Amino acid sequence: MSQTHETDTCEVLVVRNLNVAFRQQDAPEVQAVRQLSFSLRRGETLAIVGESGSGKSVTALALMRLLDAASSEVNSEGLWLRRRNRQVIALNEQTDAEMRRVRGADLAMIFQEPMTSLNPVFTIGEQIAESLRLHQGLGREEALRAAKKMLDQVRIPQAEEMLSRYPHQLSGGMRQRVMIAMALSCRPAVLIADEPTTALDVTIQAQILQLIAVLQKEMAMG
Repeated sequence: MSQTHETDTCEVLVVRNLNVAFRQQDAPEVQAVRQLSFSLRRGETLAIVGESGSGKSVTALALMRLLDAASSEVNSEGLWLRRRNRQVIALNEQTDAEMRRVRGADLAMIFQEPMTSLNPVFTIGEQIAESLRLHQGLGREEALRAAKKMLDQVRIPQAEEMLSRYPHQLSGGMRQRVMIAMALSCRPAVLIADEPTTALDVTIQAQILQLIAVLQKEMAMG
């Protein structure tokens, strides 16, 4: 996917020998991920399965470049992402500023706990619109209209009214739908879902997983 990596043009993410370790004061280094390799094609779903503490969330955060550099060490033979504009970039070679442009626009993530991921002092509409304004250069009103469309797309009833609500006014299932809307607002090439149904009851879990699968097909995401 780069000058040093020839691959299928349908591949949107390639990971080669990813290693993640955490440094500890007065204690041995902890190896959280060891020599992980995989590739993901457009429209494909890939599940990373393992027991609690096996490194699933760490892998996701490493790909997003969200691990604390002071306490962790990430190395690999390559982390390649094919952006929506077809440009191939090496995630491990991007600057912090470049990664801020990539996150949300080309590589997005849904976190486990929506209540702690949403900002409690901003409305739902403002939080979805922020990503659209940052990555797509939309004005405030245009971004809010696009945010409303995203809420419709994730099957939230009365989307117009929902724009002015705050996270604490929503149920757990609705908050997770909002997180999905935020993650998909810029139609990323790859969506990482880090156990997005953990905090939900069984009935809502099935609805959320089905919703993600439907939207993945509609948007041809990996």
